[in-house]
Amino acid sequence: MELSKPYKFSQSVVLAPLLAVLAIWTVFWAEVRFGINLNEYGIYPRTVSGLKGVVLGPFIHGSVEHLYNNTVPLAVLSSFLFYFYRETAFRVLLLGVVLSGLITWLIGRPSYHIGASGLIYVLSSFIFFKGIFAKHYRLVALSLVVVFIYGSMIWYIFPIKEDISWEGHLAGFATGLLLALAIKVKLPLERKYEWEREDYSEDNDPFLKHFDENGNFIENREEEGEDIMEVRYHYRPDKKE
Repeated sequence: MELSKPYKFSQSVVLAPLLAVLAIWTVFWAEVRFGINLNEYGIYPRTVSGLKGVVLGPFIHGSVEHLYNNTVPLAVLSSFLFYFYRETAFRVLLLGVVLSGLITWLIGRPSYHIGASGLIYVLSSFIFFKGIFAKHYRLVALSLVVVFIYGSMIWYIFPIKEDISWEGHLAGFATGLLLALAIKVKLPLERKYEWEREDYSEDNDPFLKHFDENGNFIENREEEGEDIMEVRYHYRPDKKE
């Protein structure tokens, strides 16, 4: 992993989550406004026609509750992605959607799989594992934040509810892990003190040269040509005594 400049705020941190949320809400509004049902554009496993859902499925939601449950995690996690991994964020999103969709298409039950939850699992999995693999204190802290907020999502990669696409969740989780292993990121360049450098030598340290090997101060004022000023104190006894 390469080193880069410290994290900086950019417009993509706000624009990317905003566009993602606006896209899924616009599609749902169109369904309600024109009285149409776009579920058939979701992923239908192991059929050629069902492949279109790999790209279109994340934008389609079955209800307001389904849409709302995906809105906040999508906005938060995509913000994390574009702030901490801005140079690879678009690659993670694109590969995450395609790979998780294909895995869902392969392992899913014969039903339409819709919703952005698969992408949410991609983001949460990628951010968590990448922080652990990078071993950078900020990214590790971010991983812990993701676990604290969305750790309970792990249960939904198992078939605990019949009306939830656990296959899509599992596919997203596995995809995030694969991307964390495969995609390289640049770590922020950390400031190092002089004594932390690899070529550091105590003999060249401008501070330590004033002390001997036992830590005693070396009187070298005369060697450095400094003027020595003597201060004398005179004691005058009190007459009353």
